[in-house]
Amino acid sequence: MAVNLLEVNNLSIRFKQNNAYIDAVKDLSFKLKEGEILGIVGESGSGKSVTAMSIVKLLPSNAIYSSGLILYSESEKTPINLMVLSEEELRPYRGAKISIIFQEPMSSLNPVLTCGYQIAEGLLTHKLCTRKEVKEKVCYWLDKVGITETNRVYGSYPHQLSGGQLQRVLIALALSCNPKLVIADEPTTALDVNIQKKILELLVSLKKELGLTIIFISHDLGVIKYLCDRVLVMNNGIKIEENSVAEIFQNPTNNYTKGLISSRPSLRIKLRKLPTVQDFIKGNSIHNWFSDENRISPSEQDRIGDHFNDKIIRIQNLNVQYPQTKNWFGKVKTYLHAVKDFNLDIFKGEVVGLVGESGSGKSSLGKAILGLTNIHSGNVFYAGINLCTLSNSEWRPLRKELQIIFQDPYSSLNPRKTIGSAITEPMLIHKMHSNSALRKERAIELLEMVGMEADHLERYPHQFSGGQRQRICIARALALDARFIVCDECVSALDVSIQAQVLNLLMDLKQKLNLSLLFITHDMSVVNFIADRIVVMNEGKIIEQGLPYEIIEHPKTEYTQRLIKSIIE
Repeated sequence: MAVNLLEVNNLSIRFKQNNAYIDAVKDLSFKLKEGEILGIVGESGSGKSVTAMSIVKLLPSNAIYSSGLILYSESEKTPINLMVLSEEELRPYRGAKISIIFQEPMSSLNPVLTCGYQIAEGLLTHKLCTRKEVKEKVCYWLDKVGITETNRVYGSYPHQLSGGQLQRVLIALALSCNPKLVIADEPTTALDVNIQKKILELLVSLKKELGLTIIFISHDLGVIKYLCDRVLVMNNGIKIEENSVAEIFQNPTNNYTKGLISSRPSLRIKLRKLPTVQDFIKGNSIHNWFSDENRISPSEQDRIGDHFNDKIIRIQNLNVQYPQTKNWFGKVKTYLHAVKDFNLDIFKGEVVGLVGESGSGKSSLGKAILGLTNIHSGNVFYAGINLCTLSNSEWRPLRKELQIIFQDPYSSLNPRKTIGSAITEPMLIHKMHSNSALRKERAIELLEMVGMEADHLERYPHQFSGGQRQRICIARALALDARFIVCDECVSALDVSIQAQVLNLLMDLKQKLNLSLLFITHDMSVVNFIADRIVVMNEGKIIEQGLPYEIIEHPKTEYTQRLIKSIIE
């Protein structure tokens, strides 16, 4: 029988904030056998990442280990309690025995150091090779994780690589010192379905080849079901239940777990409203949610399109290009053609789902519509106004009507401003609400609308998880009563329950305010729920579009077929 590589006993962690204490993990116990993959799931703030980071004591200075043991042992060696080790004593364990693949590669990698240097640093620190051998060793690991241009990537800075390449660099960095235990904290969250599947297949093959033991943290239950052997479900710092993957998904015992599983949008069924975890905690039956009354049939999808008459956005022959190479004099020699002769109409009250792989031009299109990136040629009309001809001063009054929710919640919020300031500042600029008290009242209303609390107003972005930050960004975009919103992967960082709440919220707002959305995503299940029409984009062009059931059930192009085949349900 496999021995326990890690054993966590009665772990309790709290954080000191001002004069108060917040319990993040409460009396948590679990065991991890060698060669096993344990999935940890739960909503944002449930204690998943705190548990993972506590194993190698990477928590911030205000974290207090109240009680418990974290025992690490290899083979028949005497277990070591990691909790009592000093920083100096922990150093041989970090990276060499226990490593971490972080969630966000752009904020995990140093932007001023090459990727090769950052991988080499760990190898040299743990004295696993000489300086002469280090490049060969780094390139070996880059090749191991599926990077073909190893020499180029070795000398590249993080901003010069795609999201999928950066995630592979992080995996190479985590594996380069031959650790026994790898902690993967949401490593596929922001990746499109094709790259996500390749990364997961890579982890499975590396686990078999290298004998890895993995703790995999994710809010994507499809990924957990595909990858893991066992699942630990957490809520409010407490272990709710723990069992094999088969038992958790087929026979969950706790209503919270049932809610997590059922909150995920379905790829094959289009619902009017998604169930949330709270619905299941209250005891509402799953059958109510998947009854005929809550389903939208293909024939009804056909009829919905007939109600869209007035165009709110019209895109004509749009081209977006980025400088790629320059000569000695700084003159651009070649361009990257991100959006090519693009034509699309979006109607009032319509949600257009825009899907495609990373690099297909989705985000470039969204930013071009809002004047946030230069347009090479073409026109964008909003309510009959040609946005491409407007000056900055002419654009300003329209900004509150045309909003964007960015993909990355970490870089979307000013770290020096409180959440309250971030939400009320746009209202102040656009002279909405007569005084600060009314603006604050509106900010609290918006926070509660996206599942947060009034006392969050005075906190700063670093005090929130990625999912919570994204909810704040959504609240900020809604603050100005926009008529058209570009949602750029706005729910990709959210756990399934909050994702369901936000998607339901956007659908409610669409109905109440006749709101129009360009919803950019790589998640076909999400786009099936929210979109009235799906547009598939590749290499800057539309390759097919249609109603959700048409695209998902009967994709016409090989590209779309491959996208749908890559989905992990």
